[in-house]
Amino acid sequence: MSLLQRVLNARPDWELTRANWPNTDHSRFINAGELRWHVQIAGQGETLLLLHGTAASTHSFADLLPLLAQRYTVIAPDLPGHGFTSAPAAAQLSLTGMAAAIGELLTALQLPAPRIVVGHSAGAAILAQCCFNGAIASEVLISLSGALLPLRGMPGKFFSPLARFMARNAFIPHIVSYDARRRGAIERLIDSTGSQLTADGIARYRLLVQTPGHVAAALNMMANWDLHSLQAQLPHLPCRLLLVAATNDKTIPPSEAERVQRLLPQAELITLNGLGHLAHEEDAERVAAVINHAAQR
Repeated sequence: MSLLQRVLNARPDWELTRANWPNTDHSRFINAGELRWHVQIAGQGETLLLLHGTAASTHSFADLLPLLAQRYTVIAPDLPGHGFTSAPAAAQLSLTGMAAAIGELLTALQLPAPRIVVGHSAGAAILAQCCFNGAIASEVLISLSGALLPLRGMPGKFFSPLARFMARNAFIPHIVSYDARRRGAIERLIDSTGSQLTADGIARYRLLVQTPGHVAAALNMMANWDLHSLQAQLPHLPCRLLLVAATNDKTIPPSEAERVQRLLPQAELITLNGLGHLAHEEDAERVAAVINHAAQR
C-alpha cells in the first residue's frame, strides 16, 4: 500500500466523535462495492437522496435532514473518503468514479429509487453524472450552489494542475490538518465561502480538516475532477433541473447558475438573498421550503 493510500485510509474516530455529531441516531455503516459507507437514513415516505460537496460530510445537513425527514425517507451518505466513509484508490475519487460508487450504495440499500435528488456544490455534479450513467432515474435534480461547469479563465487553467500537485504529495494533508489547529484558520475558510456558521458548525469542519485522510480525499477529488464531459452532456439531462443560487456565494456565484441555464434553458433558477455557499447550513428552513415546493410540483 502506498503512503498516499495509507493517508487516505485515515478516518475520524467514530466512537470518540459520535456524541457531538448531528443526527447519529440515524447513522449506520453499510458495505457497498469496496467501501464501508457512513450513511444517515431518516424519515418515511418517498425516497430523497442528499449529497454533500467536497470536503464536507453528512454534518452539512445537520438541520436540513430532520426537516426533510418529515416528508421523505432521506438518504444522506458521507462521500467516498469523506467523513466516516472509507476511501477508494485515489484515481477513483473522480466524477465518474464517485457516481459509480453512489450507484453501488443505492443498490446495497435496497430502498425505493429516489424520485428527488439534492446535491450541494460538487454533490450536484455527481448526481447529474448518476443520471447519465443510469445509477439513478430521478424526476428532479435540485442543485444547491452546484459546481456543474468547469472553472473559467485563469482559475480554470491553474486549479487542476495545482490540485494534482498537492494531491500527489502525501505530506500536504498533514500540513493542512496541522494548520487547521491554528486559531481562526477554519473561520477564515468558512468566511471565504460567503457563509456565516454557528460555533458548532465551524467545530465540525475543524474536526474534519484536522483528519489528514479527509483532507487527502478532498484534494484527490479536486485533482481528478473534470467537468468538461458533463458540460457537453448537460443539455441532455434526462430530468428536471432546479438551480438554487445564493447572492453571497463567493465559491459558486449566481452567475455560474446562469451559465448552466444558458446551456439548459428549461432549468429553473431560484436565488436566495443574503446567504452564501453553505446556504443550507445557514438557513435550513428556507432551503427545505424550496425543496418541498419543487418536489410537490
